[in-house]
Amino acid sequence: MNDTNVSSRVLRQLTEEWDTLTPEAQKAARYVLENPQDVGVSTVREIAEAANVKPNTFVRMARQVGFDGYEDFRAPFREAIRQGGVSFPERARWLQEIRKSGDLGGLYADMAEAAMRNVEETFAGIGAERLKTAAEAIWASRQVFTLGVGVNNANARNFTYLASTGMTDFHAIPRPGSTAVDDLAWADQRDVLIAMTCRPYRAEVVEAVRLARDQELTVIALSDSPASPIIRAAQHGFVVAVDTPQFFPSSVSTIALLETLLSFVIAVASDEIVTRVETFHQRRHQLGLYTEEPE
Repeated sequence: MNDTNVSSRVLRQLTEEWDTLTPEAQKAARYVLENPQDVGVSTVREIAEAANVKPNTFVRMARQVGFDGYEDFRAPFREAIRQGGVSFPERARWLQEIRKSGDLGGLYADMAEAAMRNVEETFAGIGAERLKTAAEAIWASRQVFTLGVGVNNANARNFTYLASTGMTDFHAIPRPGSTAVDDLAWADQRDVLIAMTCRPYRAEVVEAVRLARDQELTVIALSDSPASPIIRAAQHGFVVAVDTPQFFPSSVSTIALLETLLSFVIAVASDEIVTRVETFHQRRHQLGLYTEEPE
């Protein structure tokens, strides 16, 4: 999502009503979910052209989710624009300077700017209360399965490794030589699945989320769009911004969100987790796994 400083109620309505929309209306809804900043400044004809649908499609979509028409639908987005946004003049000046620093200065600036923007956009669209609710579900669960394939496999394993310093029964899947659906075979309503995938969405992740819902697991999903199949299927869905000048989706905001989610789990956990973490690290020191600093 390119701008999350808009009415969350409208965006939530679109995701909740997604399955009732026609395929053409879903194209319109996807454009709104991924480009909400365009809604407040575009006429219905302009936004329809950008979404590659007819203007009447936006009107019908707005009515299907409970608005009188497109103007009524657009009103919260216009209000967000009137309220204004955050300015980062010092950051802008820094980026302009490094763009002039040499042949690779432009690339360096673009990558730095994308990383910071992705983190800002991701956290602007979430909020502490939603993270707290997801963290409470994790802490109350029997087992937590963290699913990522491709680049997200490393993200899933990093999250599981960090969680395991203070908690048990965290599993990064798919396990070596296995498949995600096999790893979830005996999971049930006592368990949590944290799943992540970005476009093009990995079929095995989408299928694992579907299976998890059938088996009544609590699903926490991280993906790049409110229209993502795993976001729409999850009880707790978090949209991460992944834009980058490079050919691969950025993992910066995904890692930042996972680290924050884990910190929330620790915050809502019982006091015993502090003792567990201390014991874990004391054992590592005793086994000589760390280089001791001279006193």
